[in-house]
Amino acid sequence: MSSHPSFDAERALALARKTLDIEARAIEGLKARQGDAFVAVVQKMLECRGRVVVMGMGKSGHVGRKVAATLASTGTPAFFVHPAEASHGDLGMVTEGDIVLAISNSGESDEIAAIVPALKRLGTTLVAMTGKPDSSLARHADLAISSAVDQEACPMNLAPTASTTAQMALGDALAVALLDARGFREEDFARSHPGGVLGRKLLMHVADLMHGGDAVPRVDIDTPLPEMLREMTTKGFGFTAVTQGGGAICGIFTDGDLRRLIETGAADLRGLSAGAVMKGPPHRIRSDALAVEAADLMERQRVTGLLVVDAKGELVGALNTNDLMRAKVI
Repeated sequence: MSSHPSFDAERALALARKTLDIEARAIEGLKARQGDAFVAVVQKMLECRGRVVVMGMGKSGHVGRKVAATLASTGTPAFFVHPAEASHGDLGMVTEGDIVLAISNSGESDEIAAIVPALKRLGTTLVAMTGKPDSSLARHADLAISSAVDQEACPMNLAPTASTTAQMALGDALAVALLDARGFREEDFARSHPGGVLGRKLLMHVADLMHGGDAVPRVDIDTPLPEMLREMTTKGFGFTAVTQGGGAICGIFTDGDLRRLIETGAADLRGLSAGAVMKGPPHRIRSDALAVEAADLMERQRVTGLLVVDAKGELVGALNTNDLMRAKVI
């Protein structure tokens, strides 16, 4: 395959490394630029009874969408509004008590400047994230935090590169400071991501996955062995609970127990009862436990199925690794 006649592999690699160096220095430089203003913005967002409305034009707008999404998924209600669309009706999405986070490297975006008076009349708090602390946006904002960089990675110092990287990192810093101050936990994150792996692990309970009712393999303690084997075969779990007096669990009998029983050479297996061959106490888990807890228990005990009990310890269901795999818990 022929390459472009002007392509220089060594130069391309050198520019890539230079770009990464410039952007790394840009983020490193942000640390010294954050102080009381950053803290004040975090406090304002914590106290906000409305939403954080993120705005930005061009590349700053793309960053703003990501910042809004990160805030929303970490406990701070937020959404993105395009400044140009705000001038044509979308400003109605902003209400009194909201905080507007306006992102602009130059701080001179015409589209944002055009709606600043309207934002002021609404009674919103305007926060500027800008690379120019003396810009129009910074002067009109209630609070301003610096996303300034010494240079862009673009060789012509024109294309937003290091500046948008800095904006993205500063947005993440805000989100992390806020989630920590809110005491945001894994469980809270899972509620915002019910379709994700963490959501399935932290929100799904054993009761959501278990087999209940007639699907649960169970026999009475006096049940003959042949009948017990039919119950195991019919229900397809590879085990059956042995109960007494309704739902009280006495023990369990598995396919493995059957193999070991045959290996002993015991005579007249048909004459044995469930109580004579069962093992116990069996591993069990409560129906209100998290599904991930069931997965952990199975792994620790090296079993492929569990009996499920209610708060009184009575049998209400059965669960196996196939159920957990189908739900993508494991």
